[in-house]
Amino acid sequence: MSTALIALAAPATASPGRLLPAALVGIALIVLLITYFRVHPFLSLTLGSLAVGAIAGLSMADTITSFTTGFGSTAAGVGTLIALGAMFGKLLADSGGADEIVDTIVGRSSPRSLPWAMAAVGALIGLPMFFEIGLVLLMPVIFLVARRSGLSLIRVGIPALAGLSVMHGLVPPHPGPLVAIDALKADLGITLALGVLVAIPTVAVAGPLFSKYAARWVDVPAPDLYTTKPEAEDARRPSFPATLATVLLPVVLMMGKALAAIFAPKDNAARMVLDFLGTPLVALLIAVIVAMFTLGGGAAMDKKSIAKSLEQSLPPIAGILLIVAAGGGFKQTLIDTGIGGLIAGWVESSGLSVLLLAWLVAVLIRLATGSATVATVTASGILAPLVADLGTGETSLLVLAIGAGSLFFSHVNDAGFWLVKEYFGLTVGQNIKTWSVMETVISVTGLVLVLLLNLVV
Repeated sequence: MSTALIALAAPATASPGRLLPAALVGIALIVLLITYFRVHPFLSLTLGSLAVGAIAGLSMADTITSFTTGFGSTAAGVGTLIALGAMFGKLLADSGGADEIVDTIVGRSSPRSLPWAMAAVGALIGLPMFFEIGLVLLMPVIFLVARRSGLSLIRVGIPALAGLSVMHGLVPPHPGPLVAIDALKADLGITLALGVLVAIPTVAVAGPLFSKYAARWVDVPAPDLYTTKPEAEDARRPSFPATLATVLLPVVLMMGKALAAIFAPKDNAARMVLDFLGTPLVALLIAVIVAMFTLGGGAAMDKKSIAKSLEQSLPPIAGILLIVAAGGGFKQTLIDTGIGGLIAGWVESSGLSVLLLAWLVAVLIRLATGSATVATVTASGILAPLVADLGTGETSLLVLAIGAGSLFFSHVNDAGFWLVKEYFGLTVGQNIKTWSVMETVISVTGLVLVLLLNLVV
């Protein structure tokens, strides 16, 4: 990219010579605030945005406008989807639908196939739920299965964690993928389809296959943290077919929209219907409404119980919504300074694959901050200007490359690291040998699969 083009890419008030230092200082400030001073990521991203604008030479008024514009558009585009996803996940847990999935799959598995069954359970539960919620929900099941089967806690637990983590990092409607899709203007249906295509073998490699070795490195029994309680005689659960169909409903609707865009003409009536039903907001809204009947009704929950479940789903995600929206503000500030033009020119002249670059950027931010979400929103903002020359499929793969990078080597600055350590009763060293290495396997496997798909997409 020529100097003239770079100058055109930046606002008139930004100094091209100060763009790269502005971006580096802004990112470093965010990392320092989160990791050393323990400042909440929302505040860190906000302060980082103001620092970027000031150093780049933008006026404070323009900087605030950029940040609030990005904040508002991200909250509008992604916030509603996160809220609907949280409602769906809470209904799935409160109705007993999640327990029904777990019990059905695990109950039909032999000891040899149990790790594969646990990977499937983790993936299914992880599809509509946030990682932390899914982990808390699955812990009693992981402990119970380990005790009854006589298998190592690591052999049973790692596959379930792999299923949860892969879905969290690669598959919408989780916050990270949704933010990247919004920032990079990727097609959600195509990204979802490719994400599932990458997720399945990634879960297999990082879950059942890796757990064979992890269980040899670390052999711990399941702690007596949970005791099973007999269900009340009149307790009801939604049926397994109804639960599974409800969980997969939004996925099917969004994939239907993507397939219709490929195979049906624009003026086709069926395509117009599928376009509407497969819109993420509509698909998740339909799923929540259907879940009120299939999950809530199937568990004999009354109107008050269903309303309470939906209401209680929203407060826990308030922090996530603010972080995601502030990440959108930071992204917009980076774009408006024109730093993207410089990065685009560097990538064009370096010959480095944009997918590999995206993965590396996300990895570095993940290692520094410990947050997969912060890594995703920041990397997406940095790389957003590069999508202009990419096709629809490659843009979706760029989202997945960032998602894979955001999962790399969870360590002591990641809340998930401590959550897994305490639940499993591991030392820091044992947790690094199991959980941290598993996250790295997911990240590298995901990148390899994305690069292979790029050869044919």
